[in-house]
Amino acid sequence: MLIAHNWWSVVLRGLFAILFGILTFAWPSITVDVLVLLFGVYALLDGIVNLAGAWRRSRAHERWGAFLFEGLAGLFAGIVAFAWPAMTAVVLVFIIAAWGIVTGIFELMAAVRLRRHIKGEWLLVLLGVASVLFGILLFAAPIAGALVIALWFGAYALVFGVLLVALGFRLRGWSRTAVQAA
Repeated sequence: MLIAHNWWSVVLRGLFAILFGILTFAWPSITVDVLVLLFGVYALLDGIVNLAGAWRRSRAHERWGAFLFEGLAGLFAGIVAFAWPAMTAVVLVFIIAAWGIVTGIFELMAAVRLRRHIKGEWLLVLLGVASVLFGILLFAAPIAGALVIALWFGAYALVFGVLLVALGFRLRGWSRTAVQAA
């Protein structure tokens, strides 16, 4: 399975998320414009990594649709963040919330498909649930201040990043076991 052989890309996504989470806690008083730019950079990087995963999976004749859609969602969210940096906090909240829910749904779909191949798909289920819950929380409180949004997103990014790193190393172990068995 290609995703197991490219475990490092999952770990890389997790490290980007952890770095983003740390940055939001290091500067909790960032302005909405800076939050928009930070989110834009993160969403673009996440989208690029997912598109690369979709391309690799398509070349290996494996299912790649979820990676493509998640990558496109990340690119779209990043481009919107850069195209309208002066957008209000409420609009930013809705964009981030929608992105979290879409990302979470595709992560849950991937977990269902992976359960036949690996143990530990529960980590991907947790990623999906965390993403969906994060999106729902943001839709429920769109008037929250930029500081609260930054801290919520920072906490989400840290949890998401740690879970991705854990999943990546689980995939690494599974890949090594599969290679030794072959």
